[in-house]
Amino acid sequence: MVASLLALLLAVAVGSVPVSLAELWALFSGRGLPLHQELVFGLRAPRALAAFATGGLLSLAGALMQVLLRNPLADPYVLGISGGAAVGALLSMLLGLGTAMVSGSAFTGAFISTLLVFGLAQGQGSWTPTRLLLTGVVVAAGWGALITFMLTLGSAQQLPGMLYWLMGDLSYARSPWLAWLVLILALLLTLPLGRSLNVLARGPLQAAALGVAVKPLAWCVYGLASLLTAAAVTTAGSIGFVGLIVPHMLRLVLGNDQRMILPASVLAGGALLTVADTVARTIIAPQQLPVGVITALIGVPVFLFLLYRSR
Repeated sequence: MVASLLALLLAVAVGSVPVSLAELWALFSGRGLPLHQELVFGLRAPRALAAFATGGLLSLAGALMQVLLRNPLADPYVLGISGGAAVGALLSMLLGLGTAMVSGSAFTGAFISTLLVFGLAQGQGSWTPTRLLLTGVVVAAGWGALITFMLTLGSAQQLPGMLYWLMGDLSYARSPWLAWLVLILALLLTLPLGRSLNVLARGPLQAAALGVAVKPLAWCVYGLASLLTAAAVTTAGSIGFVGLIVPHMLRLVLGNDQRMILPASVLAGGALLTVADTVARTIIAPQQLPVGVITALIGVPVFLFLLYRSR
């Protein structure tokens, strides 16, 4: 909790025009310079809140997917959800639609990808974690081909925005409230399921023997993780490694109790992405990097370290 608050304070204080703690206190007390008011409340605070909510959404989705697939290195992006969202968003950009339509198209693409992956994995019988994972990888590869095709169709004016969206960009995230609403509702829904998720992590047979309704719970977990990923992608584009690294690292510290992992994932993921976005917009100021570049630079060495430890 303290790290999350510090990350948010850092995000609103640091920038091309720094704002001191005394000036922040004056702003929060209803005083302060008009320039600082516009800078903090009009620009930095909405972006910081959007970054925190997006990181929390991705981390919570990753924690749920790792329980569902019983794989500590599972990631919601592996299942092709972000690929479907990217196809929807890039199609809107190619058609010259507005920002609101881009977000709506991204969410629609993520939803279609969710139905496609789950329907193909279900087939004529019941799905298994391995079948779901392989189906997601194949569908993600198909979305990747469509993304490459649409990038070749884009004009010189459209390509920068399309590429920034694919790498994750919070520059246009001015309304974080939908992401926060989805995050809070999802957390309230998953916390009572903590005990059942702990049992599900042991395997479906053991969970069924202990009285857990495995199939409805698995459907709920997959649908919720897909919704969380879709909301995150709709808010900030495709940002990798947050949903993979954060839950896995927390398990090394806190153990495997989902009643602790789920809320901790929200706080840690939100803090991580908020700090990463602060670095992305200040490291080469006045130019801004896509936040996905920073998360990849952090995530790749951490992932390799965790992979080395798990040998």
